[in-house]
Amino acid sequence: MFNLIGRKAIVTGANTGIGQGIAVALAKAGADIALVGRSAAAETQAMVQAEGRKAILVEADLSSIEPVGDVVSQTIEGLGRVDILVNNAGIIRREDALEFSEADWDAVVDTNMKALFFMSQAVGRHMVDWASQDGARGKIVNIASMLTFQGGIRVPSYTASKSGVGGLTKLLANEWASKGINVNAIAPGYIATNNTAALQADETRNRQILERIPEGRWGDPTDIGGAAVFLSSKAADYIQGHILAVDGGWLAR
Repeated sequence: MFNLIGRKAIVTGANTGIGQGIAVALAKAGADIALVGRSAAAETQAMVQAEGRKAILVEADLSSIEPVGDVVSQTIEGLGRVDILVNNAGIIRREDALEFSEADWDAVVDTNMKALFFMSQAVGRHMVDWASQDGARGKIVNIASMLTFQGGIRVPSYTASKSGVGGLTKLLANEWASKGINVNAIAPGYIATNNTAALQADETRNRQILERIPEGRWGDPTDIGGAAVFLSSKAADYIQGHILAVDGGWLAR
């Protein structure tokens, strides 16, 4: 039920961190991957190929929706079709709400929410076409956040965008479940990546974070991989609009 052999996936933000962890996990399960990033995800490509799977590189800056159509067309040209979309690309800006700029608001919302929606729309149109032909289900997995559930501090546009990701996940599931597409999301907890490097380096904040996590450690990008494989597989065919927290118990605390 967890076998992805023959499936073709797009993973955005695949250069490092969570995106890289997801791409490798999908490859281990048998999928071929289109690796999307602002620069060529050569390291991730080598890791996917080491699992015996095909990996194509698609350079695209998803701070706007301009490259969305090209990402999909390059993937179809290189892999034949798209069975799985993982919307992982995202950025964060930190500043007090009283001082937060419009530029930082737009940059984060455009990348984290607007591009995610229009990438899902473009892939969804493709999935609807082939799902009606062979009965297979398309899988869309969005990357949400703990701030899909919580408010956080000093990240107003990130909180807004990730709350929006949760809402869009449910809306798209409502509209597309009957069309042969599953839409779900993963909400990572505190994962050791480039985005969280400043928090890890802050001795006080790092201690506070670890004290709250029942698991007692920062997550690793590979911890997100299993959830991505599950939601991309037949095992999750009856799961729709769900936001799966992979957080070491953070929300349970």
